[in-house]
Amino acid sequence: MKALILAGGFATRLRPLSCTRPKILFPIVNKPLLQYTYERLAKHGIDEVILAVSYQTEIAIKQRRIPKCGLTVKYSRDPPKMPLGSGGPIKKAQKLLGMQGPFLVLNGDIFADINYTELLKEHDEQKAVATIALTEVEDPSRYGVAQLARDGCIVKFVEKPRKEEAPSNLINAGAYVLSPKIFNYIPAGKTVSIEREIFTKLAGEDKLYGHVHKNLWMDIGKPKDYLEINRVMLKSRANQQETIIHAKAKVKHPVALDKGTSIGEKSVIGPNVVLGRNVAIGNDVRIHDSVVLPETTISDSSQIEEAIIGEGVFIGKAAKIKTGCILGDHAKIGDKVTLAAGVSVCPAKEVNESVLASKNIC
Repeated sequence: MKALILAGGFATRLRPLSCTRPKILFPIVNKPLLQYTYERLAKHGIDEVILAVSYQTEIAIKQRRIPKCGLTVKYSRDPPKMPLGSGGPIKKAQKLLGMQGPFLVLNGDIFADINYTELLKEHDEQKAVATIALTEVEDPSRYGVAQLARDGCIVKFVEKPRKEEAPSNLINAGAYVLSPKIFNYIPAGKTVSIEREIFTKLAGEDKLYGHVHKNLWMDIGKPKDYLEINRVMLKSRANQQETIIHAKAKVKHPVALDKGTSIGEKSVIGPNVVLGRNVAIGNDVRIHDSVVLPETTISDSSQIEEAIIGEGVFIGKAAKIKTGCILGDHAKIGDKVTLAAGVSVCPAKEVNESVLASKNIC
C-alpha cells in the first residue's frame, strides 16, 4: 500500500517562519509534523510514501534525516516555477503510485489521528473512485464541504462556501483514498485543484464517498492553529529531557523542554510552553503559551506571551514580546524593545526600537 503526501504548498499564512522551512517540517512539541505522519502511516500498514514536493522542500526534508519508521520514501518533484495545485501532483506521481490498486493521498499540513485502515476498508466496500475523510467543524467556510447521503455517498461538494451557504458542517479532512481511475480525471502537466475540479465532478457522478472521522483533527495553517496543536499535544507529550534548570526557577506544566535547554534563576516558564533544543533562558524571564524553536537565546527579564519564536533568535534584556508575535529565524530583538500584539519580524532582521502597532518588520 502506498501513500502520497502533498507537501508543495507555500504556507503563506505562517510567514515569516515558513520563509525558512516548509510547513511539513514545523515542529509540534519538538517533533516535525512529517515524523508524526510517518508514524501514523506505518502503524496502519503503509509500505511506501511518495512526497510531492518542490526542489527546496525536498532538500529541507533530506537534511533533517527524519526517522522513516520502516517506510520506503520517494520524491515526486513539482516542475520549477509551475505549482501543480492539489490535483496536478497526483497525476505527476502516477508512475510511482502505479495502477495496481487504491492509494492514500494526504495534505501535508494536517495533523489528524485518522484511522487509515478504516478509510481504506470503506473505500473498498463502496467501490468508489474517491473516498474522503470528513470531520465536523463549527465554521466550514475555510474548507471543502460535503453533503453526505445515508449510504455514505457525497451528493454535493463545495469548496470554501460562505458559512450560510455551506450544505453541512462536514469538511474535507485532507486525507483521501483514490482508485487508479482517478488518473483519467486529471489532465497531465497542468495546475489542477482536486477539490474544485475533480471532487465536484465525481460528486455529480455518484463516485465520491465520505468517511466521517471523529478523533483529533487540526489544520496548522494559521499561527493560532499552530500554537493550539502544540497546546493540545502538550497534554499527552509534555516532557523534560537533559536540561539545566536553576533551583529558584519555576516550571508550570504542561511544558516540553528539549535537550540542552537551560533556565535561569527566578524565571517562570509555562504553562503551555515548548522550548526547542539548546534554548537558553536567562534570569527572571517570563514565558507562557508559546513555542520557542531551537538554538534561541532569551535574555534576562524578558517576557513572552502567546508567541512563536523562530530558530536561532536572540532576544535582548527586558524585551517584551506580546500576544500573536512571530519572530523569523535568526531575528535579533534589542534590549528593552517591546513588540506589540501581532508584530511579525522577518528572518535575520534586527529590531532595536519598540514597535507599538501590529505590522510586519522586513
